[in-house]
Amino acid sequence: MTTTWESRHVHAPEPALSVRQVLTLERVQAGEPEVVAGAAQLDRPVRWVHVAEAADVGVMLRGGEMVLTTGVLLAGDEAKQAEYIQSLHRAEAAAVVLGLGRAFPAPPEVMRRAAERCGLPLVVLHRPFPFAELTEEVQSRLVRRKFAAVSLSETVRTALTGLITAGAPLGRLLDEVARHSGCPVVVTNLAHRVLATAGERPAVDDVLRDWERIARQAGGSEGDGWIRAELGGRGERWGRLLLCGYRGDTASGRLLADRAAEALVLHRMLGGSAHSWEEQSAQGLLTDLASGVVPARQLLPRARAAGLPVNRRTFVPLVVPGGEPARLDRLLRVLGMSGLVAELADGATAVLLSLPRDQDARELTAHFAARLRAGTAPPHAVVAAADPRADWDEVPAGLREARHVADAVADSSAALDLPPVVRLRDVHLRGLIRLLRDDPQVQSFAERELDGLLCGADQELLGVLRTYLATGRNKSRTAQLHHVSRPALYRRLEAIQTRLGVDLDDFEQAASVHIALLAHDAQQG
Repeated sequence: MTTTWESRHVHAPEPALSVRQVLTLERVQAGEPEVVAGAAQLDRPVRWVHVAEAADVGVMLRGGEMVLTTGVLLAGDEAKQAEYIQSLHRAEAAAVVLGLGRAFPAPPEVMRRAAERCGLPLVVLHRPFPFAELTEEVQSRLVRRKFAAVSLSETVRTALTGLITAGAPLGRLLDEVARHSGCPVVVTNLAHRVLATAGERPAVDDVLRDWERIARQAGGSEGDGWIRAELGGRGERWGRLLLCGYRGDTASGRLLADRAAEALVLHRMLGGSAHSWEEQSAQGLLTDLASGVVPARQLLPRARAAGLPVNRRTFVPLVVPGGEPARLDRLLRVLGMSGLVAELADGATAVLLSLPRDQDARELTAHFAARLRAGTAPPHAVVAAADPRADWDEVPAGLREARHVADAVADSSAALDLPPVVRLRDVHLRGLIRLLRDDPQVQSFAERELDGLLCGADQELLGVLRTYLATGRNKSRTAQLHHVSRPALYRRLEAIQTRLGVDLDDFEQAASVHIALLAHDAQQG
């Protein structure tokens, strides 16, 4: 298993100070520093401080050093001065600090011009300054930073490993990363669609609101606390982790992102969830929409960042009882429809279609349902649909309406004669009873009406009653469905009427028993 960085971040560098930060140190300020060249490059990282008077010091460097010199071996030789700056530039030195004194009482113009051409910061000290104090100060700070970064890295690694071992979901891992980073954390797929986020909600929402611009720049250079790590393993990349606006040391942020990326790769490879991250993302969004706990307007940035078209669209909330999310998602792609698919807590699958406003939403919904029924699904599969919504704020109510319709047709036997698309008007009394099933008075009514048939031994009679009422009291059809003769059915119906104390030939009494049975089935379901 490997965690892949961008090519220029194969290994996170050691924590560093910038040239600008070094110049603000109290000990350096005592030497009255003045930047005479390369002022635009003061944010270069200083990996180390090196005191050297040799004219060929460049061959001793490996990049990132701040070189301190009095220039005593360069005085009087302008060619050597120019070559000195060129050699430091070739060695990728961070900066050169020249102490003014006997060798150079004023900033040397040749060195200044050469440094400006190279973009190498050249700093002169106007007051005598013991270089040993500067090296001691910077080296100690660098060591402390490196220790702090390594300590943070190991702390995060230990915490995330513990969460993975405990079977924690992806969101819990990201919460831990956000806690240590102090900034929003975003995980995307290779198409820059947001799969998961963590951090303070207002800050995350700010990031998602501007996600289209951020996604376009995701492959560019890092800066302003934006730190990324590629996610992948076994030679394949499949996502990206972003720390959005990390305020700490950049190198520490890269170490943190590296540890987080390693943990996410491990979590995915170990199969931390039965659902893919894409499915978990859609599930979280649709669940939040349906619950109504979070206003729909606040969820709009999440939907847009998840890749759902939301501008000038018509939304059609659907629920497919017993639907397989992967199959429904494939069907959407085959039909060229945009939408989110997620399994709900009750085993049904929600589908939120996002259709162009110039297309017939009802016709496309019917086409989707017909293709679903014509496929490998059970031949009586139905799609519970809410009316199309032109306003995003109406989507939560639409999802709840579709769930209610799906709940009303959850009994597969009741779906035998239903069309591929079922709407609220199609569920009639069954829908009303499902809506009222938790009412104590409805529960009491059902128990009172069916009291004579609710013991375990009477389930066969209860089944006969259910079929008899569902077929409109058609005795021939009921006998056929239960594979009994008509005389045998008559005996069963007589037993049912005796147990319940009713006359099923009386319309009102039969209707009362039918309502009670619908309520009983709804409560059991």
